[in-house]
Amino acid sequence: QVQLVESGGGLVQPGGSLRLSCAASGVTLDYYAIGWFRQAPGKEREGVSCISSSDGSTYYADSVKGRFTISRDNAKNTAYLQMNSLKPEDTAVYYCATGIVCSDYHSFGSWGQGTQVTVSS
Repeated sequence: QVQLVESGGGLVQPGGSLRLSCAASGVTLDYYAIGWFRQAPGKEREGVSCISSSDGSTYYADSVKGRFTISRDNAKNTAYLQMNSLKPEDTAVYYCATGIVCSDYHSFGSWGQGTQVTVSS
């Protein structure tokens, strides 16, 4: 049974940093693309970042480019999202998911339960 567990969310002031973790069990993460998504109240879920399984290529939404960094530690079967220079508009529930390819949202079939990130002074 595939299980993804996010952690590391919380309340942070604008300009602060958080590192989200996505710990996997029942699946070997290095076989999959790993995506981070977020959903703010009243808005649709959106892709934030993705790292491919094949060559480790990374992709970022324009809104987070230069501020967020995705990574994976295959030995720990865990993925991370380092978030710096956080803005109030980054406030959302953040989810990790495993997929086949970063370019196909519908290939992401296993999802975590989400972790809340709130950026506020």
